[in-house]
Amino acid sequence: MNIELINTGSELMLGRVVNSHQSWIGRELAGWGCVVARQVAVGDSAPDIRAAVRDALGRADLVIVTGGLGPTADDLTRDVIAELLGKELREDKTMVARIEEFFAQRHRPTPPRTRVQALVPDGARVLANAHGTAPGLFMETSPNPFRPGGEKSWLVMLPGPPRELRPMFTEQLIPLLRQQLPPPTAFACRTLKTTGLGESLVEESIAGPLQPLTAAGLEVGYCAQVGAVEVRLLARGGEAQTTVARAEQIVRARIGQHIFGENDDQLETVVVRLLTEQRRTLVTAESCTGGQLANRVTNVPGASAVFRCGWVTYSNEAKAELLGVDGATLAAHGAVSEAVARAMAEGARQRGGVDYALAVTGIAGPTGGTPEKPVGTVFIALAVEGNTVVLNPVNPYDRETFKYVTSQQALELLRRSLLGQMSA
Repeated sequence: MNIELINTGSELMLGRVVNSHQSWIGRELAGWGCVVARQVAVGDSAPDIRAAVRDALGRADLVIVTGGLGPTADDLTRDVIAELLGKELREDKTMVARIEEFFAQRHRPTPPRTRVQALVPDGARVLANAHGTAPGLFMETSPNPFRPGGEKSWLVMLPGPPRELRPMFTEQLIPLLRQQLPPPTAFACRTLKTTGLGESLVEESIAGPLQPLTAAGLEVGYCAQVGAVEVRLLARGGEAQTTVARAEQIVRARIGQHIFGENDDQLETVVVRLLTEQRRTLVTAESCTGGQLANRVTNVPGASAVFRCGWVTYSNEAKAELLGVDGATLAAHGAVSEAVARAMAEGARQRGGVDYALAVTGIAGPTGGTPEKPVGTVFIALAVEGNTVVLNPVNPYDRETFKYVTSQQALELLRRSLLGQMSA
């Protein structure tokens, strides 16, 4: 099946917003058994949108268009596509009621202009928006005037905001696609998420053992991300599920300790789940990460059952006053040291009355480094009853990446402890 993706929005072309739709939709469709053949982005220009949609309809079985369904003057997608296909726009009374209810629940008057979002091209199916006011639209173009022989295509319009698009895509669009455009062959895909190894080391560890399967049709992909590497295992045909299962066994046998999750798992989600299952509690004490670690933990629903509190002790005074780090230790070793990280973790655990305490202290840069402690130096401590473990990686990145990688290393340290993969 030929699938094309069109992302609209001048904010994308100006670089003001990252085009996350391309990667997210591509990943979701791959999990369904299909691959996007072409992706383009265009600004909020009627001629550009019209040309992009017309070209895509001339090639693709399925065209997905994102953005431009809102109530403002630069939201042009709905009108342009209706005009291109010769479809009249009609007001959908059910959608008008949904829009009015949306604002009533928020104790706000309904702006008159928002009713434009209830206009639906003839023949289109409405995809309700549970998180906003712009519905999605699902249309069959048959006959398709832009495709040789008039072969039909399906056209989907989705709202631009990710918090609206993503649930609409997974909860409404995917079931429709399975019904209308089932994949032509059996398909299986599994993504294993790793941390602590670089992309080349991951490939070096598993490529050889997987070779008999890849020779038989298994597709293996690697995707390096900040602090993680994804391994994608994909197979087609009647033995697809069996092939992927065998490949997963091989990968886990080679690098299993570095695998923290599957598919859409996040490391913080895995850690919170393990803490919850084991009925353990956690506090954090952070300096160089500025709360990044606590932020990631509390982004997980249900974290309140295991996360007691966190400290951001950026100054030496705060480390001493809030965590009880001895002034002599700070003077003798410096704030960025194994001794201070250890004292931060042990002080946080004692004050929080919990099972685990994670502490981080380091030099995020770009200044502040020395020959003995260069920029990127960090100490990560995990305190549990009777034992404290300290790691000393060097993360020579920009500040934002440094903070994320450091929080990833801290969470991985805790994950391994919870799984009994280390002495802590």
